[in-house]
Amino acid sequence: MEPTTSKYILVKESVIHHKGVFAAIDIPKDTEIIEYVGIRVPKDEGDKIAEEHIQKAELDPDHGSVYVFIVEGKDYDIDGSPNWNTAKYINHSCEPNCYIDIKDGRVFIYALRLIKKGDELTYNYGYDLEDFEKHPCRCGSSSCVGFIADEDEWPKLKELIKKKKNE
Repeated sequence: MEPTTSKYILVKESVIHHKGVFAAIDIPKDTEIIEYVGIRVPKDEGDKIAEEHIQKAELDPDHGSVYVFIVEGKDYDIDGSPNWNTAKYINHSCEPNCYIDIKDGRVFIYALRLIKKGDELTYNYGYDLEDFEKHPCRCGSSSCVGFIADEDEWPKLKELIKKKKNE
């Protein structure tokens, strides 16, 4: 299959992590940029695939960690690891410029604000705190919490980090 594309993006090396997706042109706020696509897999298989991705990432730092997108309310997840899913290269940030919207089980990435040509596209992956230490954050933003986690989890994450430092 041909890689997914959009007039708004280009893929190139990223300072955040290996490859990233960058704005090819200015992208207005709330613009649908690209769909996150892949293979629909049953939820239990999605968990196994995600764990395999984590293990590969531990052996090879250039390997993306988890490309499985959890689709709430459906009996499947989306394994976005195939090479034709360009959206998998959108990196996490604690100060994202994109957001996710799921419509009828399909995952779309939108501009959270005006994104200028050349800016790297990012969104908050929204991970829970289970195994948070396996997902260090490399976004480099001024509000980075050190690990990839949903913003709602940050207060609890900060307490966990503080507790571990005091042990």
